[in-house]
Amino acid sequence: MKLTIGVTGHRNLVAAEVPALREQVRAFFEALAREYPGLELQVITPLAEGADRLVAQVARELGIPLVVPLPMPRAEYERDFSGTASVHEFRDLIEGAEVLSLPLAGDTAGAVGRNHLYAQLGVFISNHCQILLALWDGKPGDESGGTADVVRYHLTAVMPGFSAGEESPNLLAENENDLAYHIVCSRDRPDGGPQAGLEELHGYWLTAHFGRQQGPRMPEDYHLTMLRLQAFAADDDTYRKLLGASARSLLAGEPPLAEPAGVRYVNRLFGVADWLAIHFQRRVYLNMLTTHVVAIFMGLTFILYSEFGGPHWLVYLFLSLFLTGFAVYLVGDRREWHRKYLDYRALAEGLRVQLYWNLAGVVETETPEFAYDNFLQKQDVDLGWIRHIMRSASLYRDRTRAPDPAWVDWVADHWVGQADGKTGQLGYYTEKSILKTRNLQRTARFGSLSLWGGILIAGVLALMAGRIGPDERHLLMILMGVLPLIAGVRDAFSHKRAEKELIKQYRFMGKIFTNARRLLDGSTDTAFRRRVLRALGNAALEEHAEWILMHRERPLEHSGL
Repeated sequence: MKLTIGVTGHRNLVAAEVPALREQVRAFFEALAREYPGLELQVITPLAEGADRLVAQVARELGIPLVVPLPMPRAEYERDFSGTASVHEFRDLIEGAEVLSLPLAGDTAGAVGRNHLYAQLGVFISNHCQILLALWDGKPGDESGGTADVVRYHLTAVMPGFSAGEESPNLLAENENDLAYHIVCSRDRPDGGPQAGLEELHGYWLTAHFGRQQGPRMPEDYHLTMLRLQAFAADDDTYRKLLGASARSLLAGEPPLAEPAGVRYVNRLFGVADWLAIHFQRRVYLNMLTTHVVAIFMGLTFILYSEFGGPHWLVYLFLSLFLTGFAVYLVGDRREWHRKYLDYRALAEGLRVQLYWNLAGVVETETPEFAYDNFLQKQDVDLGWIRHIMRSASLYRDRTRAPDPAWVDWVADHWVGQADGKTGQLGYYTEKSILKTRNLQRTARFGSLSLWGGILIAGVLALMAGRIGPDERHLLMILMGVLPLIAGVRDAFSHKRAEKELIKQYRFMGKIFTNARRLLDGSTDTAFRRRVLRALGNAALEEHAEWILMHRERPLEHSGL
């Protein structure tokens, strides 16, 4: 798993400050490597003159790989460099780096057009990194797409000339991708000193929410995000052997078509997240089942002790059962089974949408923005790590050409499924709604039987009060207490699994996929069918956000014991 650092900075650095800036950058990288040893650092930089190359040189010395996005054809890009030596330096640094050609909208003929391309490049870097490293004087910018504009976009998601961020439906939601590390520098020009109040060659953490913070430790919310990324990477390593044999693939049965770049990477991430979600789901289910069964036996022990007035060892049995249930809860809580199950399932479903959108050509090739930024944005900030994984996957998406339109048919069949409701997600939601309905009906029937059984036992005791012995009376009294106890625990178990709410959600999504199938079958227009798949993906992402919110309200607990 990679921790991606984007770079923005001034081209005209002061030569006397360069050695100190190099040391600041080196210290920054080394601190990240120490703090998050489970994450592999990578740097995304266009290798412009000045700050970009300074950071790239330090990264290369430390063995950190480079990703180089180019805002225009390479030969055209080299025209912006100051001379032959600069071109040679660029070619040396780009050697061995991963180069991303960005077919951004705009022309290269004039300064305005080129600045527009650089602005889009800044948007791309901001949207595909976890931390933005800015070598900046701290002053407002006077050039479109300059360092100040890129930093402002990273903090606010607004760039002059780009309306997408301003029209976002979640504009007021928390933005987890606003973490920047600002190293204060000067510019080699008149009045090139840093903004008043900032110390030269000092580093600050900068976020929209917390403002400016000095010191090596990043703000706690963002630190938690990095720990989540590291935990996912650790689970991937721990279960890799099992994953290789049983991880699911979304590309099974793929047609003989040219495969868009980056799809295999997304598919692998999906396989990991899906397998881990199922693994931790089983552990959560076992944990819940164990604690609820323990609760039944604790209730039975209490009833026996109350009915017979002893023996005393029942007290010790009751305490032992409680401690057993509490120990089971502690194991699941300490190892974060519930959180991992929910997070990894949400990640897998987000990656499912990402892969099918990439295959079907739903995401525009020219957009520099991150297409899934609204996913989970209205939930807790510590879920932002899921979007960071999707950012990493989006980085490698093919931006040079649209996928073959024939992929749309394959995606419709494998993602949506056939109209008979037996394949794809349509089949999944149909089957799950039927299964959950049966479980809920069994729970309701058992509750009714327990209620009427208790009433029947009470009637027997009333009618035959003087004609049954004490042993029979004790047995009937125990049954009268145990039956509603078991029914109550089973109902609590059903509530814990949100079966009633999930039935409604599955039926609703089944109708959404049915409507999507109808629209896809009713049109041969590829552009329209892609719009249907986009709407379907947005609906699916929204449903996954509601699903995780619903289950987060039902964590593993010991209080019910």
